[in-house]
Amino acid sequence: MNGYVIALDQGTTSSRAIIFDREGSIVAQAQYPFEQHYPQPGWVEHDPMDILNTQIHALGAAFERSGLAAADIVGIGITNQRETAIVWDRQTGQPVYNAIVWQCRRTAPIVQRLVDDGLADQIRRTTGLVPDPYFSGTKIKWILDNVPGARARAEQGQLLFGTVDSWLIWNLTGKHVTDYANASRTMLFDIGALRWDEDLCRALDVPMTVLPAAMPNAIEFGRVKRGIPGLEQLEGIPVCGAAGDQQAALLGQGCIRPGQAKNTYGTGCFTLMNVGPSAPRSENGLLTSVAWQVGGKTAYAVEGSVFNAGSSIQWLRDELGLIATAHECDELAETVPDAGGAYLVSAFTGLGAPWWDPYARGALVGVTRGTGKAHICRAVLEGIAYQVADLLGLMESDGGYKMDVLRVDGGASVSDFLMQFQADVLQRPIDRPASVETTAMGAAFLAGMSAGLWTDLSQVQQLRRTERRFEPRMAPEEAGRLLEGWHRAVERAKGWAAE
Repeated sequence: MNGYVIALDQGTTSSRAIIFDREGSIVAQAQYPFEQHYPQPGWVEHDPMDILNTQIHALGAAFERSGLAAADIVGIGITNQRETAIVWDRQTGQPVYNAIVWQCRRTAPIVQRLVDDGLADQIRRTTGLVPDPYFSGTKIKWILDNVPGARARAEQGQLLFGTVDSWLIWNLTGKHVTDYANASRTMLFDIGALRWDEDLCRALDVPMTVLPAAMPNAIEFGRVKRGIPGLEQLEGIPVCGAAGDQQAALLGQGCIRPGQAKNTYGTGCFTLMNVGPSAPRSENGLLTSVAWQVGGKTAYAVEGSVFNAGSSIQWLRDELGLIATAHECDELAETVPDAGGAYLVSAFTGLGAPWWDPYARGALVGVTRGTGKAHICRAVLEGIAYQVADLLGLMESDGGYKMDVLRVDGGASVSDFLMQFQADVLQRPIDRPASVETTAMGAAFLAGMSAGLWTDLSQVQQLRRTERRFEPRMAPEEAGRLLEGWHRAVERAKGWAAE
């Protein structure tokens, strides 16, 4: 069967559309950035209309550039920044407030009340998550509590909630749905029963009428409706695959067997390990989520998150002005043999797994009079690798599997320096694919399986090709010494913003 699949990759800083052929090769793509909003320290917002308009623009542009006919497209898959919460009017489609982004920490007091009320264990048992502002549930409550009239409208059935996948699907097809992978990141979803949990919705004052229908990941959610400007030719094309960006990347990396793991180096760092059909609860502050459900079979993943990775490099460029381009960070880092004892803990919006400290803040420690911008650049890159190494050690313990190799993707994975240092401190090989667009490929694969372009999960293994493998060069003792210094630095950053 010939055919093409369009993947919509809606990320934290840009919206992209990529068209893949049956061999997994890219035919055409388009990408458009959008504005970030920081109304207060620790707060992060997007305009939902910016998200929608840039994504529709990218979809139309990629299709036009491809030279394909609509009949060539078998389906559209969606992958998205997860946990970001949007609430909109059921009739007008207008958002009642900006999207509260996954990075936003404003709901820390709500989370603390949940913990004080003794709900932490219930949240962990039911959702596989830990109480944290990261997830969508407390964001919904904040919007309903703080936007005048929103709670009354929600209780009257006038408002809808969705993560970004839901927002896009609703605008493209008119259907109010989500997939199991995205639903499992809300802190409201029972990952064993695969349904919304009434008790947790009640605890967070979230009316269940605002929630989308949760569905498997490779299924027809709806079809592109008539009258969307710029998408007239794509009317009737099925939207038939969806997963949060990190689950999509796990699939796009071919991690279909338990024990296989990947790390995505994007705005944040996200490390996932496939743990198969069981859903273990972490003893180390990691998360368990639905990876995907395909053909009635559910796979779960253990996950750890680093909130600021690529965004740390952007901070060097945009806020400090130490570099002009991201690549310059690599070039400077390689001009010095080490970071000179400096460590950068990029806790700009708190610390994720395994610390889960929303009050942590960024810290640059170990600075001397001889510390230069090359050392700081190196400390930024090394800090990313240290956090990933911490996560994987805990992940192997929780999942019960030993990882032989770490597969990598995302923007910062193009850095040879970072990948080599990651192999060194991890003491495991790093496998970088020929195409780093694995997140989009995962979404394309889900849609293509639903549409019959591919038949089963094993085919993704054949589509993935290795570009380079990085072997550890550092002595284990040296790696251990560096990680010990890193952990001392983390202690300095914890609890900084606590009142």
